[in-house]
Amino acid sequence: MLYGGIARAVDGNYQTFDFFSWQQSGVSSELIGLVNRSVAVPRVILLQTFDKLPMRNMKFSRNNIFLRDNFTCQYCYHTFPRAELNFDHVIPRSRGGKTSWENVVTSCYACNHKKGDFLPFEAGMPLLKKPKRPNAVPFLTGLKMQSLYEQWNPFLRLHL
Repeated sequence: MLYGGIARAVDGNYQTFDFFSWQQSGVSSELIGLVNRSVAVPRVILLQTFDKLPMRNMKFSRNNIFLRDNFTCQYCYHTFPRAELNFDHVIPRSRGGKTSWENVVTSCYACNHKKGDFLPFEAGMPLLKKPKRPNAVPFLTGLKMQSLYEQWNPFLRLHL
């Protein structure tokens, strides 16, 4: 994208560069090796034109539930590794509850066992937040919590 003129590289001072000026700037310390040379890689780019993020229907899955809930039990509010989580039907299936975004939450094993076949208020276990279908890809939502690169932080705080 940078080489084709579709994007510009952005440095820590918000200065923008085309491909050739970026290569000469020495701003980036990370390089990608090509057959006959190395190319500096920007961590932040600015698209010259932008329409919108593609809309997708999020697939209902265990992993996407965990991502939506940030790997946090919705009953005890603690964060757990994926292997220590399961999902719980807020309205139990035995009481007509559906397996849907709006009725399934992340739970730890202890809370799931404690809640059992009860509704949250019957078990005295209020939900951290009401479950709903995500309106964004969970990965993008997760970027609010932590970014992969320090250079992204100013942009994520401003725009997410």
